[in-house]
Amino acid sequence: MTVQPNLPSATAGRLLVERAPAKVNLFLHITGRRADGYHLLESLVAFAGCGDRLSLDPARPLGLTVSGPGAEAAGGGQDNLVLRAVHHLMARRPGLVAGHFHLDKRLPVAAGLGGGSSDAAAALRLMARLNGLGLDDPAIRAAAVATGADVPVCLDGRARVMAGIGDVLAPPLGLPPLFAVLVNPRVPLATADVFRGLGLAPGAMADDSPLPAAPPVVNGRAAFLAALSGVRNDLEAPARALSPAVAEALALLRSLPACRLARMSGSGATVFALFDDCRAAARGRRAVAAARPAWWARATVLR
Repeated sequence: MTVQPNLPSATAGRLLVERAPAKVNLFLHITGRRADGYHLLESLVAFAGCGDRLSLDPARPLGLTVSGPGAEAAGGGQDNLVLRAVHHLMARRPGLVAGHFHLDKRLPVAAGLGGGSSDAAAALRLMARLNGLGLDDPAIRAAAVATGADVPVCLDGRARVMAGIGDVLAPPLGLPPLFAVLVNPRVPLATADVFRGLGLAPGAMADDSPLPAAPPVVNGRAAFLAALSGVRNDLEAPARALSPAVAEALALLRSLPACRLARMSGSGATVFALFDDCRAAARGRRAVAAARPAWWARATVLR
């Protein structure tokens, strides 16, 4: 194997691998819309134990291949967020070493799980490892913002509140482990269409009072779940209007005896249910699989 020159000795000749976990919006409030059309939001984000897998081979030229169940929908061209993130970084820091990326695409696409953004964040983490950069490096941060609104919060994969257009990040939160079932009815939803369904004009503010900058501090899983019941996902209504399958999936989850809370993530169509423990979540996933075997369903832990 031929190794590119100037590789850090710790990574020379090695295949580097990063997980790209699913992002779940535990709540998502729309607070307004900027004059340039971007919506303002406040959302508590957590990350799941399931996700995609991205590897980087420094010995090969810059490129991307994609495999896995979501490969065809994700695409492997220059529009893929993995390569877009790398190009944004290299434009800001000329001379960086790159390589060939391979994405094992396990998450459904256009699903409200931030899969593409998490993939892009994983690419930036791999580039940081390969080139000896910290994730707080200004070029890494700028590349994340330039790639997409959800990429900055995915960069270190820790639960936190994000605000603005996704570019304002609160400090990480120590959430209790949340036992969840993620369900996607295999109906893609375009984010732009869901936001358009809100009907919020550029420059307008949402009618509701703005969400607090951070959720209340609570002790224990039960108290945290109770606190979550008082918030919502403002994109759920327009998503349901565009895709009745979202309403069907939520109804199925809410019918499970041990379900503590069910909500849509992001702009959909993935929904999630929270349970008291991993055994209840596993039973919930089996019930969903039995009722709708064609749907994508995973039991996981949100952290």
